[in-house]
Amino acid sequence: MLQYPLAKTFANAHGMTITAIELVEDVYQGRGQLSIYFEDRVMEVWDEGQQCCEHRWMHTDDDLTAFIGAEFRSAHIDDGPTENLDYEVKESQFLVVRTSLGVFTVVNYNEHNGYYGGFDLQARVIPLEFHA
Repeated sequence: MLQYPLAKTFANAHGMTITAIELVEDVYQGRGQLSIYFEDRVMEVWDEGQQCCEHRWMHTDDDLTAFIGAEFRSAHIDDGPTENLDYEVKESQFLVVRTSLGVFTVVNYNEHNGYYGGFDLQARVIPLEFHA
């Protein structure tokens, strides 16, 4: 189930036309960011859960350009698998975005030593001029 602020952000973007989509898989502070652009604003989605000894990133195998011109409908989160590696744990969480042209999925990853973990997905819609 989505946390209230996240669900509200997605609901507020319902019906907006997507003009561009950008996924930066690994940006500052070891996290990725999905940016969905609309006519005069942008929705930024990222994982805010970074703790001491973790590496977080986002990835998709979907062609995001195929969704330009679509209306944003909704998004939800599904838990993904957890891999136990030699001395590390690799967790995943799926962000599933539904549009008028279909669905795309962005996978959030968190690799850590087993002590840390979890996800804290955040989203905001801001005017284009404030987008970094």
